[in-house]
Amino acid sequence: MNITIYTTPTCPYCVMAKNYLRTKKIEFDDIDVSSDRNKAEEMVKISGQMGVPVILIDKKVIIGFDQGKIANALKS
Repeated sequence: MNITIYTTPTCPYCVMAKNYLRTKKIEFDDIDVSSDRNKAEEMVKISGQMGVPVILIDKKVIIGFDQGKIANALKS
């Protein structure tokens, strides 16, 4: 399973999403879109959103910290 989280350092929901995955002992790639314009553009192409967090679990896109959606995607 491949998990990527597009975040910014000042986003509290990004911190919550990363902490949730850490408590589940799930590895993920953390991409800071505030310091990487190309990754920010990639995030917008994937999600259609400018806001963070954008969580990509395999090919499922979750916008924001939605624990239920994340849990369901992890079960798939």
